[in-house]
Amino acid sequence: MSTLCGQIGNGDAFVARDPSGIRPAFYFQNDEVVAFASERAPLMTVFDLALDQVQEVSPGHVVVMKRRGTVASVPFTAPLPRASCSFERIYFSRGNDYDIYRERQALGGGLADQVIKSIGHDWANTVFSFIPNTAEVAYYGLMSALRTKRRDEVKAAILKASAAGQLTESLLDDLILRNWPRGEKVVSKDIKIRTFIGQEGMRNQLASHVYDITYGSVKPGDNLVCVDDSIVRGTTLRKSILRILTRLNPRKIIIVSTAPQIRYPDCYGIDMSELGKFVAFDAAVALLKERGQSALLAEVHQLCRDEIAHGGMVNHVRKIYEPFTPEEISAKIVERVWPTGVEWKGEIEIIFQTIENLHAAVPQHTGDWYFTGKYPTPGGYRVVNQAYLNYYEKSEGRSY
Repeated sequence: MSTLCGQIGNGDAFVARDPSGIRPAFYFQNDEVVAFASERAPLMTVFDLALDQVQEVSPGHVVVMKRRGTVASVPFTAPLPRASCSFERIYFSRGNDYDIYRERQALGGGLADQVIKSIGHDWANTVFSFIPNTAEVAYYGLMSALRTKRRDEVKAAILKASAAGQLTESLLDDLILRNWPRGEKVVSKDIKIRTFIGQEGMRNQLASHVYDITYGSVKPGDNLVCVDDSIVRGTTLRKSILRILTRLNPRKIIIVSTAPQIRYPDCYGIDMSELGKFVAFDAAVALLKERGQSALLAEVHQLCRDEIAHGGMVNHVRKIYEPFTPEEISAKIVERVWPTGVEWKGEIEIIFQTIENLHAAVPQHTGDWYFTGKYPTPGGYRVVNQAYLNYYEKSEGRSY
């Protein structure tokens, strides 16, 4: 774990944070209390604090609380290069923290160009929405970016028409009133639970019943763009979201993920350690088999085994993805999550955040091993290689 808390028999207590700052840790102290939390906003809410009254536990430091009442933050080891978890910011952290709110807006805004290309600039026949609840702030960021880009298009068209003496009231109606980015609350989530972290036995049932749609929010033949914060297993898309969205009979469904493709396991606190359950990994393996490259699976198995044996720090699982572009994997993911037994004949596209836009939106949280496979510790490389051994040898369970 990246944060360690404890109490000693003599009454002293401590909270220590790992030297890379992988997981967040904050604290507040006054004459009466010392309180810690993994997020800043809850401390501000509970104790009615200003932003600058909450302090971050520095990486590689331990906050020591002596029984006589003194509190001190002291280093226990040299800090390592900062590798704060980016997925924590995208998914787990509360969006009411000012910094996280702005970062999630930026994540949504960074997807605008890909979305506009996908809808073919068809503003009049596109509805934008989000899959609650954690993607809502990113949705606002996307809508703001889309309106800015549409405003630029409208301005250019007005100037061109005005110069040609063709500016009419009808043209203005078409440009502005009937072709402006339109948002709707299409999907409703009635149970406050995150399906990807539910227990395996209940996840499918949750995915089938957590969501519902707002009937009439989309006209048949519209494009429907839904912002999601991340796509891990694809279970919710396959079992619930896509099934209910097709009932609205859109021409095209575009699922937009504010996170890049999740390709590699985590071992620092979020329990995502089984490679075979990641839809991106499943899609890459399917592509290898389709294209006659299955031998690579056995090659990577041997490389992972050798790497673990000599304690190396090379992520050989990255070879599984190297033959393919992100777009090819995204297209295969669509096939893996397509709902069976649905008669709808429309098109589905899944758009993922780029690594470059992730770094631009969340510049202070560079821990991107879920997406790039670049781990901040030797243990991370051991876990990813072990995860592949478990997958290849059909051994279920955690890789750590």
